[in-house]
Amino acid sequence: MKKIVLTGAAGRLGSYLREPLSKMADTLLSTDISEDIGKLYSNETFVKADLANMEEIQVLMSGADMVVHFGAFVDEGPFEKLWGSNFVGSYNVWESARKSGVRRVVYASSIHAVGMYPKSEFIGVDVPHRPDGFYGLAKCFSEDLGRMYWEKSGVEAVCLRILSAAAVVSPRSLGSWLSYDDLIHLVTRAIDTPTVGFTIAYGVSNNDRAVVDNSSATYLGYRPKDNAEIYADDVLSNAPLADPQDLAQMRHGGPFAKTPMGESGLAHMTIVDDKKKT
Repeated sequence: MKKIVLTGAAGRLGSYLREPLSKMADTLLSTDISEDIGKLYSNETFVKADLANMEEIQVLMSGADMVVHFGAFVDEGPFEKLWGSNFVGSYNVWESARKSGVRRVVYASSIHAVGMYPKSEFIGVDVPHRPDGFYGLAKCFSEDLGRMYWEKSGVEAVCLRILSAAAVVSPRSLGSWLSYDDLIHLVTRAIDTPTVGFTIAYGVSNNDRAVVDNSSATYLGYRPKDNAEIYADDVLSNAPLADPQDLAQMRHGGPFAKTPMGESGLAHMTIVDDKKKT
């Protein structure tokens, strides 16, 4: 490939994707609303851009083969706060991709698009949307947008419903963990699979306690290797007594399912800031 565009390059997950993506194309154009993303890789360029600004996004797409769209406000919040980056931003990415002849969009969706399903239900990639807040609703919108652009305009899309791409610190993450190595493997397969049409796949490692079913997306060739069970003894020995009446424990969306709409879900989680340094 000649060019890949990565949005959200300053984010934690973006920091782990930059180097492997730079090896998959002649040019990696990384972008974020932040002023700086640190030292650039040899064939990487950086352009500050606002997802909510169509003119700024459109110019990035010139000559691009694929877009890896990880940029967003990454938390539950008031609808108005998410509107520009998460709703309008997705439209701007797909529409500018269509205008520029981009072949495929790889999108960081989320388990929060289906976060209100009970944990007792082992859900597949084809279950109807069931968002757990405005953040999840934005993921539903973007998945539907991706399907529409594939069916109406021929822009392929792979929507990755990421579960917990963070350190394993809670009982929930024993089933939902996505290691950084498996994240890179998943995004790589979403890029180098010859044809994908419109695809949804869960971003989860090979956990013994996994709560989602990726069997309908095996054609991507995603075969995760890491397993959160290696952390089970430490996590469970320090965990409070389980409460079957607690929505945060009983729904796929975890704390987001319990938190009132518009209020931060991350405030009720422990996310280790282990962003990769360049």
